[in-house]
Amino acid sequence: QTYSQKPSWNTLQMARLASRSIVSLAVVLLCIATFWPDSTLFTSPRNVKAATTRLQKDASVAMNSYAGYEQRFPAPARQFEKELIETAKAIAAPGKGILASDESTPTIGKRFEDIGVENTEETRRGYRELLFSSPGLNKHISGAILYEETLYQSNSDGKRFVDVLTEQGIVPGIKVDSGLRCIPGSDTEQYCTGLDNLPERCREYYKAGARFAKWRAVLSISKDGKPTDVAIQHAAFGLAAYAAIAQSEGLAPFVEPEILMDGDHDIVLSQRVHEEVWAEVYRQLEVHGVLLEGTLLKPSMITPGKQGPSATPAEIAQTTIEGLRRRVPAAVPGIMFLSGGQSEEEATVQLNMMNQVPQRPWSVSFSYGRALQASVLQAWQGKEENREAAQKMLLALAQANGDANLGRYDAFKDHPSKTGSLYVENYSY
Repeated sequence: QTYSQKPSWNTLQMARLASRSIVSLAVVLLCIATFWPDSTLFTSPRNVKAATTRLQKDASVAMNSYAGYEQRFPAPARQFEKELIETAKAIAAPGKGILASDESTPTIGKRFEDIGVENTEETRRGYRELLFSSPGLNKHISGAILYEETLYQSNSDGKRFVDVLTEQGIVPGIKVDSGLRCIPGSDTEQYCTGLDNLPERCREYYKAGARFAKWRAVLSISKDGKPTDVAIQHAAFGLAAYAAIAQSEGLAPFVEPEILMDGDHDIVLSQRVHEEVWAEVYRQLEVHGVLLEGTLLKPSMITPGKQGPSATPAEIAQTTIEGLRRRVPAAVPGIMFLSGGQSEEEATVQLNMMNQVPQRPWSVSFSYGRALQASVLQAWQGKEENREAAQKMLLALAQANGDANLGRYDAFKDHPSKTGSLYVENYSY
């Protein structure tokens, strides 16, 4: 309206309503300030401490809201929550990774056969003593996975291996699955066994000094439809059920959905399968109430099949980190890769490349068995006079991979390893 015109009745009414609204809002704010002095709407110095305390409480509630809220939301980690988180963080420490020394008796026997060493309990004990007593091992090794036999063994001075490791700040872990069996009616696909008496075994392993556990599910890729839905479901449910049981008994679970390198598929199909498997695994972990902050993931890298078209280390690194970002929550402290049959040098170079890809919310490190031990066995040859050389080889390999975890490995230098490809078709422990 122009200034020469009188305001209309509607305009006057709107002005009156606006005035009343402003007065009402002022009254409400005055009441809040009077009767709710701790309101975060008012950030006077005397209220900052109260507001901060409330935020801390809210953060604690948010962290636990996924589990234990009602009976239908299980909370398996409740009793050991703080310890599980601390264990996972310690293992995922910068510049460090896992020594996977959990080979079964038949598997270590094959390794010994290659170097002419008899497979007896004493030779197995002696070899593990060589590994765990290597001077300076804790510089680049944060945890060691043990086989059940090894968990209860001691060094030549009578000190238990778990104590030898713990005194170095290395967290002892234990392989808890009972091996693989064929899925009924499937074409060679497998599921992992060992859930039946797992609570009792985990309780005993914790008493013996173990603080984390490992369970390996195995899947394969083929162009005719593997892995099938039933194989993925078996793997995901088994890993989640195991993880919940392990946490309820104080063991931080390593979740290991290994997808074998066997096959002639390309990296695109490999990425699609890895992402599908990881998505289902984390869906099942959520359903089971597993505390992600107290877990670690041990996946295979996304590579083409061994007989498929090749991919560069940079392509493998980018594809693997991209797939993980899409499927693995940032709450997981560490991604501890298995080597999967790559050579010792390939495993180091690939890890280093992945740690140069940006946007990694988790520590990206290693949990290597063959890729940390193949050259050690070659240097040892079962002879006491080669003990020091074998230990130096282990330390050199651990340092190379520790540097790779930080993205600082120099690929232009000679790698300490003395072996080539470690690929074994349809590999089993």
